[in-house]
Amino acid sequence: MNIEFSGKTVIVTGAAHGFGRAIALAFAQRGANVWACDLLGDELAETQRLCAAAGGRCQVRTVDVTDPIAVDAFVREAEASAESGHIDVLVNNAGGVLGQVGQPLEEVTLEQWNAIISVNLSAAFFFAQAAAPGMKAARSGRIVNISSGAGLGRSLTGIQAYAAAKAGQINLTRQLCHELGPYNITVNNIAPGFVRSNPTTEKQWQSYGPEGQQALVEGIALRRLGQPEDIAHGVLFLASEYAGWISGQVISIDGGK
Repeated sequence: MNIEFSGKTVIVTGAAHGFGRAIALAFAQRGANVWACDLLGDELAETQRLCAAAGGRCQVRTVDVTDPIAVDAFVREAEASAESGHIDVLVNNAGGVLGQVGQPLEEVTLEQWNAIISVNLSAAFFFAQAAAPGMKAARSGRIVNISSGAGLGRSLTGIQAYAAAKAGQINLTRQLCHELGPYNITVNNIAPGFVRSNPTTEKQWQSYGPEGQQALVEGIALRRLGQPEDIAHGVLFLASEYAGWISGQVISIDGGK
């Protein structure tokens, strides 16, 4: 199976590190014109450097993905550069817990709740909303949303908003699958298991201690943690022509649960 994206324009959100960086690099290595965004400018620049070192193309912009006006402006800029005139692949990867930790329900503030819902759920909606008109006009497109095992069950973080947002993103995927399907646009979702992919997950991993770490690994069928590249490979498949009749699906990439 040879997956290539020459001539394709791909947007990857949350690309400063972790899954987003691995996804952006994977597309750039396969000929795509990648447009990557995040709020972390220095780390985003490193993503761009890595893509260039691999012989790929990657434009980067600092974008607040919770701001629909900023999102629309970024998508319009990427579209203007696209050989096809539209975004071929949209990967909604931006998200996370924003430095929050689990706490009792009654102690969660409105600001804490809204912040996590915005970056994990609303951002995916804003990007799909901005990219959809061009995809519909071209009758072609791929949208891949990155959720979490927390969207299919409880969150290991204990953060209520995170579990709710990821579950909402999964059902947004299913809803958009039916709305956009008649235009030959597929919408799918990847639910990663625990991966030590960024400072937040590294902090979470260390908090478990040796016994907790062992228990987590032993709960995985393959008895090992995954890598960001494992998630990127799933995205490549769903964005490729090989997945042309796959839509509305949630694929757990978690080593087996």
